[in-house]
Amino acid sequence: MSGRLFDFIKEETHRQPLMGLQQLINIIDLMEKEDIPLPLVQVSGSDKGINLLTAHGSKGLEFEYVFFAGCNASSWEKKRKPGGGYSLPDTMFTSQPKQKDDEELRRLFYVALTRAEQHLHISFSKFKNDGKALEPSMFIAEIQDLHPELTTQAGTVSDENILTFSSLQFSVAAPEIDKLEEEFIGRLLEKFSMNVTALNNYLKCPLEFYFKNLVRIPSPKNEATEFGSSVHHALEQLFRKMQDRGKDQFPSKEEFIADFEWYMHRHRESFTKEQFDRRLEYGHDVLSNYYDTYINSFNKIVTIERNIRVVVKDVPLKGKLDKLEFQGKDVIVVDYKSGDPDKALAKLKPPHEKDPNGGDYWRQAVFYKILVDNYSAKDWKVTSTEFDFIEPDKRKKYRKEKVVITPADITTVSEQIRDT
Repeated sequence: MSGRLFDFIKEETHRQPLMGLQQLINIIDLMEKEDIPLPLVQVSGSDKGINLLTAHGSKGLEFEYVFFAGCNASSWEKKRKPGGGYSLPDTMFTSQPKQKDDEELRRLFYVALTRAEQHLHISFSKFKNDGKALEPSMFIAEIQDLHPELTTQAGTVSDENILTFSSLQFSVAAPEIDKLEEEFIGRLLEKFSMNVTALNNYLKCPLEFYFKNLVRIPSPKNEATEFGSSVHHALEQLFRKMQDRGKDQFPSKEEFIADFEWYMHRHRESFTKEQFDRRLEYGHDVLSNYYDTYINSFNKIVTIERNIRVVVKDVPLKGKLDKLEFQGKDVIVVDYKSGDPDKALAKLKPPHEKDPNGGDYWRQAVFYKILVDNYSAKDWKVTSTEFDFIEPDKRKKYRKEKVVITPADITTVSEQIRDT
């Protein structure tokens, strides 16, 4: 449901970039009034798992078995006082609240208790780890006053179990996907083609790869990402218009900036007002200077935004390359990067002791060579990959970082793809 709600909000903010929270609530209220639902698509999940919930998070849910842990005064009335909720009848408990905070805590405690359909286990600790005594929550005493037939049973934990539990903090276990989801994953993998972003995510965290690249959970575009996309669009149009007009003449700087502005306004919903104004002004500055720096030296024999799909050793691979520059059949792959060039240097390094997998940009360079060199539709060979930084460094200089790829690099990344 959260994914569909996210898509709905994204669509509405795209239509009305300056829409506020109250306007969104009004739309949802109107939909509810007119009985207009959001389609619900259940992606995956298991009803046989254990749900770990806070008392607040359990509202509206019910379970056959509920284990209500940590019912000590230090975790309830002597900790923080939550707000909100609903009122209970004054006659429900024997002791009346001395202040509003106690009533609010009592309501929350009641919410947790009533999540159980059949079996409820309430537990509290008698001692801290240092041996100091702990007292149970006052709400437990109230329950026992009302129901004297309920007795407290002392539980003990063996020294062996305590040692095992304590050792967990020193062990690093890789997260695993529930076996019940294997069939679901299998269907996703049948249609999956590896791109370099997915490969980088997998090497960083397999679980991140699972959620971002397989399940593809929705995520918002942030200010920096959308600014980068606006810059990419302007550069794409710069070369596309040069090619389409058939005169090998680039558009004017004003037209170049206008294409950047168009994309920014088209995706206005991704920015706050302050972010939008700041990024628009900054984009004018950096793109104007970038244009002046390179307009007379650009290679005009190029192909842009090239989608390539290949299969290498039974693994489907794909990528969308910003620009390919040609010298005969030799190719330089150009990838535009926004951000600080100095902060990207570590990502350009091949595998070394501190980063045995190599930097993300280095791997991207090698991945693109594997793509192009195995592209049977064209007899192209990549000589290098160049990262063209659209934003200047601290000295206000624009930089291009070239990665020359060796056979050993190809072997390393090919193994990373295969092992993934």
